[in-house]
Amino acid sequence: MYIKKEQELLRIQKKVQAEINEKIEKSQREYFLKEELKAIKQELGLPADAKSSEYQKFKARIEDFEFHGEIKEQVEQELEKFNLMDPSSSEYIVTRNWLDLVSSLPWRSELAIDFDMHEARGTLEADHYGLRDVKDRIIEYLAVKKLKKDSKGSILCLVGPPGVGKTSVGRSIAKAMNKEFFRFSVGGMRDEAEIKGHRRTYVGALPGKIIQGLKITKSRSPVFMIDEIDKMGASYQGDPSSALLEALDPEQNFSFRDHYLDLPFDISNIFFITTANTLDSIPRPLIDRMEIIQIPGYIDSEKLEIAKNYLIPKSLEKNGLKKNVVRYTRDALAFIAEAYAREAGVRNFEKQLDKIHRKLALSIVMDDSGIKKAREKLDKGAVQKYLGKPIFRDDDIKKASRPGMSVGLAWTSMGGDTLIIEAVANPGKEGFKITGQMGSVMQESASIAYTYVRSIAAQQFGIGADYFEGRQIHLHIPEGATPKDGPSAGITMATALLSLVIKKKIKDRLAMTGELSLTGQVLPIGGLKEKTVAARRNKIRDIIIPAANEKDLEEIPEHVRKGIQFHPVHRMEEVVEIAFGP
Repeated sequence: MYIKKEQELLRIQKKVQAEINEKIEKSQREYFLKEELKAIKQELGLPADAKSSEYQKFKARIEDFEFHGEIKEQVEQELEKFNLMDPSSSEYIVTRNWLDLVSSLPWRSELAIDFDMHEARGTLEADHYGLRDVKDRIIEYLAVKKLKKDSKGSILCLVGPPGVGKTSVGRSIAKAMNKEFFRFSVGGMRDEAEIKGHRRTYVGALPGKIIQGLKITKSRSPVFMIDEIDKMGASYQGDPSSALLEALDPEQNFSFRDHYLDLPFDISNIFFITTANTLDSIPRPLIDRMEIIQIPGYIDSEKLEIAKNYLIPKSLEKNGLKKNVVRYTRDALAFIAEAYAREAGVRNFEKQLDKIHRKLALSIVMDDSGIKKAREKLDKGAVQKYLGKPIFRDDDIKKASRPGMSVGLAWTSMGGDTLIIEAVANPGKEGFKITGQMGSVMQESASIAYTYVRSIAAQQFGIGADYFEGRQIHLHIPEGATPKDGPSAGITMATALLSLVIKKKIKDRLAMTGELSLTGQVLPIGGLKEKTVAARRNKIRDIIIPAANEKDLEEIPEHVRKGIQFHPVHRMEEVVEIAFGP
């Protein structure tokens, strides 16, 4: 029994020894072959191995750059450390990726790009309709660049409703300036590492979006578009908007330090363009670092020009149709804008055109001859045949059709809008009720309007306190699912309440905007340009505005103001006279 155990143990030992010897022989054989291959490569003048090849590549790249001081010392240290590393170590890949990033960034100073001012202006005009403020600002920047070659980049913030061309204009700006273009969105971003990168100690660490963009564009002065800057969030991982403060500050961004790169990099020559639907959710310090350019929505006449010159050719090409397949009448395009795409921008307009062109493509493919010979002319009837029943009707235009109603103008992230305010009086215990998802500021405005109307009802209209004591007044703003806030509906609510009390309807096609004080003063508001565009869409003829906003009328294009009578007022008494006068 003992002998059998010893024999079994000896057999296992021999087996293990044989496996070990086989592995050693294989390892030695591979080592000798690698050394032989290395010697052959050296004889041929080729890099000895992958690591040596990487080392030589990084060294050649880095020697070509203009490093100095701290940067040069740190990069050279990392390069020598990389040369001594074992390729199988975990630090090898981390250092290799870092050196690859450093050697791929545009450290060398760039020669000034020459450009033709007239050609740049022509490019901007050809790609986008309107956007005069944006185009003028870009041309001004190019003029300064022409005179002062080493001028720094600019930081613009384009603010406007969806679909007005904020994002697409960035690529056109880069094209006009002969610069590289990089775009990234920060909508929903909650981690500051997306902007400033992760520290190299983390597994899978990456540089931030700004350094990534510089690596991709290989330029020190590209055009960077940061989309949806008003939709950033914050979490325990940091606040991305705070991380952007350094990047967008001209006093700091000449030595921007990404956590992953961990070297100062000059990003002051980048032309930053940010986009937002509203400024309300952007931190004040970030707003102060940007030049704000407001882009209002388009009126119907502008939409027709955009459709004719930009949207229709683009949609025809997208759907495989030739330019001569279809021709729209002006009435047909106006019908699409009015009945199917009543919005501040032109995004839905483009969707409706795509829908028509897809149906045309189907009819061409199904045609026996393979293609329709005749050029189809689309009028209002043909448009309705392709698009179906109109989404919007003339009945949807907001009107104050009876006493207790008034039309106000609002400014939202979607652009300007019109809103109806309704007031009714119910017999019962005295009280004031408000509904319609009003925010706290708007609720306070409603209370001020109610108090003011009570104070003037007896003095100016002979309506005693018993009217209010025996009734509950209910003020409502329709579209109750939509949150509403702000003080600019103050005079509109007061007018609706007064219309109810004196039982008199306000003037037709009249809208108003203005904050009301408790003593009847009409205070200034914002977004007058956007509100005017909305009023024009709603066929408003008269607009009551605060006298303090009269200066803002100069910023509204003449074709938007045309046909609208503005009534600047200082006090609520003037509003009453205009609203209920002859």
